[in-house]
Amino acid sequence: MSNHQGFIDWVGDLFVPIHRDGHKFLGFSLLATIIGFLLWSTLGWIMLLVTAWIAHFFRDPDRVTPLREGLVIAPADGRVVGIERVPPPPELGLEGERTRISIFLSMMDCHVNRAPVAGRITRSIYVPGAFFSAASDKSSEENERRALVIETPRGTQIAVLQIAGLISRRIVTFAGEGDTVGIGQRFGLIRFGSRVDVYLPAGQSALVSIGQRMVAGETVLADLDSDEPEREARRS
Repeated sequence: MSNHQGFIDWVGDLFVPIHRDGHKFLGFSLLATIIGFLLWSTLGWIMLLVTAWIAHFFRDPDRVTPLREGLVIAPADGRVVGIERVPPPPELGLEGERTRISIFLSMMDCHVNRAPVAGRITRSIYVPGAFFSAASDKSSEENERRALVIETPRGTQIAVLQIAGLISRRIVTFAGEGDTVGIGQRFGLIRFGSRVDVYLPAGQSALVSIGQRMVAGETVLADLDSDEPEREARRS
């Protein structure tokens, strides 16, 4: 890579696009920043930091998504906080136990969600609920959430839950029931701090570990065409 191309990439990393859902928040914050500087410089600097955080929260970077058939890709940035075999929530309409991978998104993570597989959304259900901490296990069953089931061209069903957290109060979904999505395609966003659960087919092993950082649209969660057992990992 030339030095010129490296500089272009570096500048591109600094100026990540802001998702359209964040434009109004950024606009209000910029206005408050200007007013803050007019009233009291310290307040202006505080609001400038808030504005910078809002821009960071609503960033929407491009991702490089692997396209091989059978792969299940992380739908969210964040940290894996749970991998367990549990019955899916009733609104999904899926029977038996499935492997659930839970990803916790902190206030500093990118909150744009991406489709874990390509296929048609056969179910999209909004479930009102509580606002427990998204890192808690009970958030999967008791918190406000949007439940999606995506059926791949091979008939495999993958479920995704967008779960509101302690602070987040708004789940945004761009794709609805009957829509077709591509793997890695943006399908939603959660404000501010949340959790995303993925339910794999029965008996399918996860290829990630608890504590591992996920990159939405890039990290491989599972390979439906592989018999590889669940991976073991250690922190070092």
